[in-house]
Amino acid sequence: MRAPMATIRRSDLEGAIHEGILSAAQADRLVAFLAGKLDVPAGGPRFTFVHVLYYLGGMIAIGAMSIFMTLGWNALGGWGGFFISACYAALALGLTHWLLERKQLEVPAGITATLAVVMVPLAIFFVQMALGDWGEHKPYRDYHVFIDWRWIEMELGTLAVGTILLWRYRFPFMLMPIAVTLWYMSMDLVPFLMGQERVYDWEIRKFVSLWFGLAMTLVAFWVDLRSRFSRDYAFWLYLFGVLTFWGGLSLMKSGSELGKLGYCGINVAMILIGTALGRRVFAVFGGLGVAGYLGYLSYKVFKDSMIFPLALSLVGLAIIGLGVLWQRREAQWSARLRGLLPGPLRELIEARAAR
Repeated sequence: MRAPMATIRRSDLEGAIHEGILSAAQADRLVAFLAGKLDVPAGGPRFTFVHVLYYLGGMIAIGAMSIFMTLGWNALGGWGGFFISACYAALALGLTHWLLERKQLEVPAGITATLAVVMVPLAIFFVQMALGDWGEHKPYRDYHVFIDWRWIEMELGTLAVGTILLWRYRFPFMLMPIAVTLWYMSMDLVPFLMGQERVYDWEIRKFVSLWFGLAMTLVAFWVDLRSRFSRDYAFWLYLFGVLTFWGGLSLMKSGSELGKLGYCGINVAMILIGTALGRRVFAVFGGLGVAGYLGYLSYKVFKDSMIFPLALSLVGLAIIGLGVLWQRREAQWSARLRGLLPGPLRELIEARAAR
């Protein structure tokens, strides 16, 4: 029996480049070759037509039990709706066990486990209805549309059950409803903590969104560090954490030109962080923020200036030139910069760069 092949990391290739064994172009071609030849772990980046069918079917089923839920289910009554929801969740967990243990199909098993998590807020909604918290004509899909402090009970229950099921099955896709729930919670916290009459106090809402999103992003970073050598458990947390943080930040009033410049600086930092961590969500929202700031300068501050477009184009060309220079010296500069980082962070960046 052949011995298992040692994992080749990007840092190893950069060391070979530094020693003159490989050129940067050869290292890039080797990475592309290995990505195509080595086995891809379950839940990894491979995405085929079969996966499209899995996720399409899964998202339709998840949508049917969430945003597309109709008033017809209210006719079951509170306890009737809870019973059906619980049976549906049990069926989803049974399918998860069968797909995982009998068929060794991890992708569809992850989707059915996620469906079980999605059933939790629906089940809690019907319990609340049975206890008189909701009227019989209250549609469940309002949970995905309107802000109400009473959703907090559903959100806390979803987080609790979702965490337990995630610990049991460990499928990264299960983080999707958990991350969405945290996003919803960031909006429902204001009326929960300060009363329903403050639901339209946008200054408070933006403040809560900013800090809640930042905390969620930091949790995602911690998860990323913990799972740097395994599956990607941080993707959904990063997505909704950055969305919540950036949305609150972008809606805030800066109050001065210096504040707006600071906003642009934060977005530039997001682009750099996204590049370092290999997380495009930072770069996407950071790029939108920079574009918004430049648009503000063009339409407000320098709207009558002939020099501004020329100066901005020169800045753009200078950035392109920096990109060319970076590409030529990437191996040496990256190795030096990573050498200054703490060990776990360096390993995280290297693991993301090698994927």
